Amino acid sequence: MQEAQNGYLFVSKEVEKKVSETMPPEEEMQDLADFFKVFGDATRLKILYALMCSEMCVLDIAQMLGMTQSAISHQLRVLKQMDLVKNKRSGKTIFYSLADSHIVTILSQGIDHIEE
Repeated sequence: MQEAQNGYLFVSKEVEKKVSETMPPEEEMQDLADFFKVFGDATRLKILYALMCSEMCVLDIAQMLGMTQSAISHQLRVLKQMDLVKNKRSGKTIFYSLADSHIVTILSQGIDHIEE
């Protein structure tokens, strides 16, 4: 930081260059913001935590969380659109699971952070 004549601090040219070189493009930043918005809903977090333990169908998740199948289906649709969950069909039943291990890492680190 450099001090200007009027006492305000300004970012040095080196810091400004480093930020400019490492900042993702605007579109990626918006995608990242949208990604984190999905984690801003307690119901979606509960669903993700349940799916950390086992793949489940909508009925199982609804029963476990004490919610309607419709409400769970809606949240699963949001999670699927953001590639956080995947599904597979077995007969007439669709089973949901976490899309990949990154989701477990994000959830685990979030809990670690708030428990500190």
